[in-house]
Amino acid sequence: MSQSEQRRIIDIGEGVWAEVIEDKYNPLIKRRELRLKVNHVMKSTPMRITLRITLSKALGVDVSRIYIRTIKTEYGIGRSIAEIHVYDSKEKSLEFEPKYVIERNGGAELEIG
Repeated sequence: MSQSEQRRIIDIGEGVWAEVIEDKYNPLIKRRELRLKVNHVMKSTPMRITLRITLSKALGVDVSRIYIRTIKTEYGIGRSIAEIHVYDSKEKSLEFEPKYVIERNGGAELEIG
């Protein structure tokens, strides 16, 4: 498979999109560990809740299994690197994610309205 075939783009909306730059599975913890390059030229860095809901739809998993660990924005470029954990179950996510990360992401009981 060529590199262009491996690229995966996720549309976040309003001219913001993300490219999956790393996707690996951690069998011990039972989670996917993703790194995304989020492109948001001339726009603010996307909120964690927005990324969480968009990824939930794009990956076809419940939003309570996705946690945005970090978003590091590169100054003046309109690009951020986000680290995301996608767990096999909600119970595993609550077992491994620190309380502050759960709270930053809108809580474990986030509802999509």
